[in-house]
Parts: sequence; C-alpha cells; structure tokens
Amino acid sequence: MAKRAKPAASKRAARLPKVTSGELLTLLDFVRYAVSRFNEAKLAFAHGTTDPVAEAAFLVCEALHLNPDQFESFATARVTAAEGKSIVDLITRRVTTRKPAAYLINKIYMRGLPFYVDERVIVPRSFIGELLDSHFAGGDGASLMDPASIGSVLDLCTGSGCLAILAARHFPHAEVDAVDISKDALAVAARNVADHGLNDRIMLHRGDLFEPLAGKRYDLIISNPPYVDAEGMAALPAECRAEPRLAFDGGADGLDIVRRILDKAGSYLTPEGGLVCEIGRGRDNVEAAYPELPLLWLDTEDSEAEVFFVAAGDLR
Repeated sequence: MAKRAKPAASKRAARLPKVTSGELLTLLDFVRYAVSRFNEAKLAFAHGTTDPVAEAAFLVCEALHLNPDQFESFATARVTAAEGKSIVDLITRRVTTRKPAAYLINKIYMRGLPFYVDERVIVPRSFIGELLDSHFAGGDGASLMDPASIGSVLDLCTGSGCLAILAARHFPHAEVDAVDISKDALAVAARNVADHGLNDRIMLHRGDLFEPLAGKRYDLIISNPPYVDAEGMAALPAECRAEPRLAFDGGADGLDIVRRILDKAGSYLTPEGGLVCEIGRGRDNVEAAYPELPLLWLDTEDSEAEVFFVAAGDLR
C-alpha cells in the first residue's frame, strides 16, 4: 500500500486547480481553498494541528508572518497578489510533498511558544508540555510535585529540545539536562535553546539514554521516547514517514526504549523525584510488562492515558 501512496499523491497534485490573483481575496478565502485541497488529497494531520481547518489557518498565518492567535483579527483582511502566491505555493507543497506543514515553514508552536524544526527531528506534539502546567502547578492537592521543589530535570530523547525548554520555563529554579542519541537532533535542539535564551540552564548531551550522565540524580525525569509498535510503524501515513524513523520505532510492542527507561530511571532520581513518560496507546503493553508498578495515568484535553507518572520510590 505504501508503494501506491506516492503515485496517488502525484495524481492528485496534477489536478490541483490553478488560482489567480482576484479569485481569493481574504485570509478566510485562502483557508477555505486550502481546506478543500487538503480534503481532496486526504492528508493526515498529527503534527501540531488536528484537522484541515487548523492546519490551513496555521499555514496562512505563517505565510503572512502573523501569529496564529491573530487569525481572527485579520480573517477578513485582503491579501496582496504576492502574498497570495506565497500562500498557494505553500498549500501546493503541502499536498504534493505530503510533508508535515511544520517542515515547510520550519516552525511549530507548543504551549504558545514557537520552535524551529526541520527533517532532522520529529515534529513535536507531546502532551507532556500541557501536563507540566496542569499537574505540576503547586498550591493544591492535584499537583504531583511542588514546582518550587524541583531543582533538576532530565529530558530523555529530547529531539528538538521543546520539552526541555518548556520544563526550564515552568521550573524557574531548575537546571535541565537534555539527552538524545542523534547528533542532528541535538543541532536543532541547540538552536532552540539559544533562541529561547536558555544556554545557561539547559545542557545538551549526546548519548544513549542515561549513558552520558555519570550517575547524576534528578528531581524529575520527563521523556517522550520512541514508542510506536511494529503494526503502527507499518501503518504510518506519508506525513509521518517524512520524519526520522529513529524517533518513532519502539520495537515489536513499542516498549524497547520505555523498558530501558523504567528499568534504570530509579537510579537517576532523587528520593522524592518522579518520572513522566509518554507512551501513546501503549498502556496495555506497559501494564502487562510491569503489573506490580503503580503507574498513575494522566489525561489532557486531547488525550486519555497516553502518559504516566511513577514515583522514584516505586521504581526502586
């Protein structure tokens, strides 16, 4: 089926209607046009936007150098001919290449913050950023840990560095170590760390999980590791196949990396520390592999039981 996907995309691209200046006038016109093209091409949306309307608005705003939050303010504003050409070119590239929109503009937003991305890293869409805000807020019984007590954070499989940066911003007193096995990914992470002015608080390490950390201990470990199982890898849409396979592939049951994290994390946590790990739809596999481990499953606005928390004492 994968071999047939590319010709089908090319065939659809050849039928893309040509638009001329004057046919599409406002931002809303271009969003409507994009949604029609995206639906026609049967694109997949899983890279920061969840539907064709959101992705169309994202691309239109970026082409016009507007923050996505500004779309409603300018929705009925007219677009110049040059701007219109840029927008249509982006829409056409999204359909013909089937690359994630974030790669076409080298940008993604998480928790309202912009981050640079390219094909060297997976497009970040972790739920952990939201969970840092909702479950590490302090001052109430729902908070898993008091953010003021967190002085050290480890981000495993950091990729573009987004979660490390969000953690540094959320825990203002914490020093953050971020680890990835990919040299290319760390180059992207370094750019983002510098862009957000956090070189003095985030240290990047290249290595295999805990390998480069020399027995250090952390109040909090966060990780969005590769967790897609073999069945899921075989069914990845074209957009996901444009991303580094290394960032997805979790082995036969999706737990190759997760097991290694769970088996060693206890030795790298302070006594009152904890681990937050994202595993997608792998809850059943994790619970079957660790039936005695008291995992606390965390929900977000858009996910249910795709991230777990476990205390350091239980890991030991």
